[in-house]
Amino acid sequence: MKVSEARQLIQIKAPVLSRRRRVLAHAFNVAEYRKAARKVLPTGIFDYLDGGSEDEVTLRRNRAVFDAWALMPSWGPVSGPATATTLLGKVSTLPLTLTPTGATRLFHPEGELAVAAAADRAGIPYGLAGLSTVPMETIARQQPALERWFNIGLTADGRALQDKLARCEAAGFHTLIVGVDTRALGSRERDLHNGFTAPPALTLSTIADIARRPAWWINFLTSEGISFPNLDPRSAAATSVITPSMWQDILGHSDATSGWKELEALRQAWQGKIVLKGCVNPADVAKAARIGVDAVQLSNHGGRQLDHMLSPMDVLQESRQRVGDSIEIYVDSGIRRGSDILKALALGADACSIGRAYLYGLVAAGSEGVERIIDILAEELRRTMTLVGVSSIPELKARGGEILRDIRHSGEMPATRVSGEMK
Repeated sequence: MKVSEARQLIQIKAPVLSRRRRVLAHAFNVAEYRKAARKVLPTGIFDYLDGGSEDEVTLRRNRAVFDAWALMPSWGPVSGPATATTLLGKVSTLPLTLTPTGATRLFHPEGELAVAAAADRAGIPYGLAGLSTVPMETIARQQPALERWFNIGLTADGRALQDKLARCEAAGFHTLIVGVDTRALGSRERDLHNGFTAPPALTLSTIADIARRPAWWINFLTSEGISFPNLDPRSAAATSVITPSMWQDILGHSDATSGWKELEALRQAWQGKIVLKGCVNPADVAKAARIGVDAVQLSNHGGRQLDHMLSPMDVLQESRQRVGDSIEIYVDSGIRRGSDILKALALGADACSIGRAYLYGLVAAGSEGVERIIDILAEELRRTMTLVGVSSIPELKARGGEILRDIRHSGEMPATRVSGEMK
């Protein structure tokens, strides 16, 4: 080969000086964005984001259960494929939502604003946490076209409930996510070992961390103090900068006294949609359907609460059997690949929801990082749909049982979907 010919095969690229640009150019999956996020965040903050409770058995199971299902392609023509679907009566470009995450500005100074902007660009719903650090009205003003959902806790305080519902409605949040998986705060032992407090306290270890993570600390120390403006305005945390003691009080809040009665009262009081988040018991899913909720998000809080707990994927098929097509079912906890989304839909889900995954993108590259995470999952989903032989989300859901095999029980026949139920 001549030197002139060889030159045509060699591309010389200028070095990329921006860390954010390097990540956007060279991180190709969620795991690589996780690695990039780990390089940005102080150890205590990263472990708070990444860790689970106690021995983290639930955290690991959330990933392992996806690997227990193997794909079985069928040969035939594929067009598209089309990933658009309908969630709670609204068109979504993907069977994907961004689940609420509290105190998002701990991870990036733009926090929830950056996440909402990415969701809006992608055309998928975004759930704003009750413990968000940006007012719901600001999100509504900046992203008026975004499908906005709001995370609310159950309460027996009728006045507080009516005030919150009126505020949600005024801000155009017409779907409520009711979290029922925090009756007590899980023992996150990574946080205990790290001496984690938030906002971070300046100890010898955190001072040492400043030298290793200067960019994060500069952003944190020069940004506006963290508060939770979507809490009850009678709470000091709604208007004040959060101190470590206030933070612990907020995180330690328990809704253990609330139950089905409060959910029924909310259903009577709220004319919009309701998503019940945190069930992993098919009997609870069936009861929620009878009460009249519009969707259930099967979730174990990403392994952050109760250890040794079932994964949402463990109960997805039975949950769908219990309710047929009467309500929508979403799955979170452990979604890291587009193939994970496909597997969940094939087993009866209507959509998946991500939390940690988009936070890795936020930490690594801001709003563009969140958007890139969504794009990666979308690209992987489309590619997997093509390779297994389905052209649309409705076809995937109808034929799902034909393309999955549980390799833990390889002698069993795959599940098939008949008349809206998994048989």
